[in-house]
Amino acid sequence: MTTSASIAQNFKAERVQKSASFVANASIEKVFPLFGPIREKEWTEGWEPQIVYSTNSEVEEHMVFKTSGGHHGEREYLWVLTQFKPKEYFVEYTVSTSNRVWFISVKCEPKPKSTKVIVTYTFTSLTEQGNQLNKLALEKMYAHNLKDWEEDINYYLTTGKRKSH
Repeated sequence: MTTSASIAQNFKAERVQKSASFVANASIEKVFPLFGPIREKEWTEGWEPQIVYSTNSEVEEHMVFKTSGGHHGEREYLWVLTQFKPKEYFVEYTVSTSNRVWFISVKCEPKPKSTKVIVTYTFTSLTEQGNQLNKLALEKMYAHNLKDWEEDINYYLTTGKRKSH
């Protein structure tokens, strides 16, 4: 007979990670703020964070918010802006559900007349289902190697509007 205790003993957490970079066609001063949870709404279709706690209306370290889930029964994602280093053009989020925890880091580097954006997703499972969800999430996120992000951000930087998909 299999018990939940023996299943838990057989579970082995897995971690998967991937990075990609792209170029945003504007100065780093214009690009970096677009990776805060509120400003991201300007260029990401369907992005609707629900602020749980923040003393700043736009972005601050340790602000907490939620977004709708939508993947395999995960109804809600809990987000914490774990690192916000504007002088280094770096931001990191920690996102969690009951099955997994993941970290999203965004590092911007100035280039002549543009900005290099490096995005890293690091997924860690908390359950066997989390192991499977993480692999699927990583494949989906990097299906276009973030060229979809590049198109959306550059469209916004050019037009001032969010691209419709």
